[in-house]
Amino acid sequence: MAGLLALLSAFCFALAAALQQKGTFTLAARGEAVTGVKTLLRLVLVPVWLLGTLVLLLGYVTQAGALDRGKLVVIQPLLVMTIVFALPLGRWLTGQTVVRRQWLGAATVVVGLSLFVIVGDPDSGVSTPDPTSAYVIALVAVSALAVLAIVLGSRGGASMKAAAFGAAAGLWFGLSATFTKPTVDQLHVSLSDVLSNPEVYGLLGFGFLAFVVQQLSLATGQLAPAMAAVSVCNPIISVLLGVALFDERLTRPWWHVLVAALALALALYGAVSITMANQERAVPGADPPPAAPEPAAA
Repeated sequence: MAGLLALLSAFCFALAAALQQKGTFTLAARGEAVTGVKTLLRLVLVPVWLLGTLVLLLGYVTQAGALDRGKLVVIQPLLVMTIVFALPLGRWLTGQTVVRRQWLGAATVVVGLSLFVIVGDPDSGVSTPDPTSAYVIALVAVSALAVLAIVLGSRGGASMKAAAFGAAAGLWFGLSATFTKPTVDQLHVSLSDVLSNPEVYGLLGFGFLAFVVQQLSLATGQLAPAMAAVSVCNPIISVLLGVALFDERLTRPWWHVLVAALALALALYGAVSITMANQERAVPGADPPPAAPEPAAA
């Protein structure tokens, strides 16, 4: 059940991204392109973007349900399927170009994740990290990496910016997921118990931060690198945090650990290959690239 909820969540995230990007294209075609955080507010007046946001919220709910029933180190890697779902949805909704190498990358993701799910069997772990100072160390380290990705990505072209901002969003989404698990556990007790614990504010805060950065990533018009970066960084950081904070480990038997690690690496390789094969999609209404100078007359 947890695995099915995770796959449903991945589909919702992919559909939400395609719909939200369609919303940014709608604004760009009007000459009101999203170019920064201040211009993001324009999107709330675009119906298709709002629809995408509702689908995204559904994805969060199904992800929380999956984390409530399963382990972080298994559930989060299944979200790599987001990029697999995003390829046909992006081609259909926003006219993205999908080349043969990207379809092969998607098939690689499916094979790798299938093997990972078959052999992955983590120990039970804990519901809340002890000591809680581990949370502080994790959020500082992850946030530093995310900020570095944003700074470096801002200096590159559209594909690089999409991937870098997507990576930052993926890191913060992964961090948000670590707060989701204890929050759902507290929700089983009472709503007042949830509101009295800091985890819910970490969930909402980092989730919102990741949401904003992802919108800037999608505004570049490059869906494949944006979603592939999210799909790679989210599970990587989630697995690391699951091991470090919740003591979730793939330990029995030893060869399961080896096969699971190789399978996850294969899935992540497929996601990266999708990014590398990306063909840039021009944003509607954007200025065309300058024409090459004509050769001088002899």
